[in-house]
Amino acid sequence: MAFKLPNQNTFNLSNKSNNYGSTPIIRKDLEEGVLGEANNDGTIYVSSAVEPNSERERSIVMHEMKHMTDMKLGKLGYTDNEITWNGDKFERADGHIKYQGKWYPEGDKSFPWEQH
Repeated sequence: MAFKLPNQNTFNLSNKSNNYGSTPIIRKDLEEGVLGEANNDGTIYVSSAVEPNSERERSIVMHEMKHMTDMKLGKLGYTDNEITWNGDKFERADGHIKYQGKWYPEGDKSFPWEQH
């Protein structure tokens, strides 16, 4: 079965809430420095500070969609206290994740799940 992305001409997130395929996209105020979040409930948050319908917004949504796919496949998961990546668990606290003995801020490109 093929996977098709919606036509880019229909990619319009100018409203406060919209869907991209079956994934609800919600624009909201996020913590400083956070542009997008993939959530366990199947939604994606995009920072209201990001210009609607911009290339930046498209890039953020596509990045978060990769996380959503990884979560649906069971490769990635999270709770308030840990991140699970391919069965390995990593401690999580106060916006940071412990990886290879060092604490990094969430979203850091050092994490293997951020390598896309």
